[in-house]
Amino acid sequence: MAWSSLTSSDTEPGWQAISLPSAGPLQVRAGRRSPDNAEALLVGFPTARLAAADKLPEGQGFAVERADPEGNGRLWLALTRKSAGSAELFAAMACDVVGALDDAVAASVDEAKLLRVLTGRVGAWQEFMRKGTQALSPEAEIGLIGELTLLRAIIDAGVPSAQAIESWVGPLDGIQDFELGTGALEVKATLSSAGFPAKIGSLEQLDDSTRQPLFVAGARLRQTDSGQNLPAIVEAMRLTIKGDAEAERLLAERLLAAGYVDSHADRYPRRFEQAGTRVVQVADGFPRLTSGTVPAGIMRAMYEIDLDKAPGENIGAEAALKKLGAI
Repeated sequence: MAWSSLTSSDTEPGWQAISLPSAGPLQVRAGRRSPDNAEALLVGFPTARLAAADKLPEGQGFAVERADPEGNGRLWLALTRKSAGSAELFAAMACDVVGALDDAVAASVDEAKLLRVLTGRVGAWQEFMRKGTQALSPEAEIGLIGELTLLRAIIDAGVPSAQAIESWVGPLDGIQDFELGTGALEVKATLSSAGFPAKIGSLEQLDDSTRQPLFVAGARLRQTDSGQNLPAIVEAMRLTIKGDAEAERLLAERLLAAGYVDSHADRYPRRFEQAGTRVVQVADGFPRLTSGTVPAGIMRAMYEIDLDKAPGENIGAEAALKKLGAI
């Protein structure tokens, strides 16, 4: 309604804005920027500052920019829709960002943390839009279930919820899915009952020269009528961390960055149950290609291995976490 009431054809550069309920110390406004008439969400920070070199998120349908609607030099960030961006999706994004700020205020976080909440949630939307804004493919659906399965195992083993979710960097395009201590855990999931085909996306994914120790967790799933679908698995994770505001915020960001939104829940009718998880350390003899083992001149590669044929005993998630120093 605010955006509709602000529609104009001003040719002079500037902002028109209507104040919305504040988020704690932050001022929040719905606005339009002239002369392109772009919808925007403006958030004002009384004392927080960004370094000139700090990079702000930018997605396919939106941009985040510094603004100064009052001309007093205070920090304002404007989340602005690009002309090619979907108005409906941008409105959903703006509501979600404001909701995240409201939740953070309710948890009594300080202004500097509110700035991180804003940029973190917008960054998650950036990943979501980069991945296409559509429902996950069947393969990506299986992959996300595998990562959530390991995340639950990490929390159950005693790693604090917020720390465990923060270590889940796969949705943020981390080289491995989880970075814990000095090492990492890469998760693969399959429905195959004969062999365990696993796609390796780069020469770095199974390279333990930079992060040690490195583990691969292979989660085998079985499709059944009595199992849980992806939305049920997500809801179970939310219940597990309920009451931990930081963990709830991080989980919301990671799910969004992974391409999961609740509005797509009806797109995931398939139900699954666990058929076992094997956690093995990547060491000598593990089937892999790395920058140090391929012939000179090969710069990148994607390949597939059979995890069932990878040597090494199944040490389980808890033992792996102990080796990583996470518990």
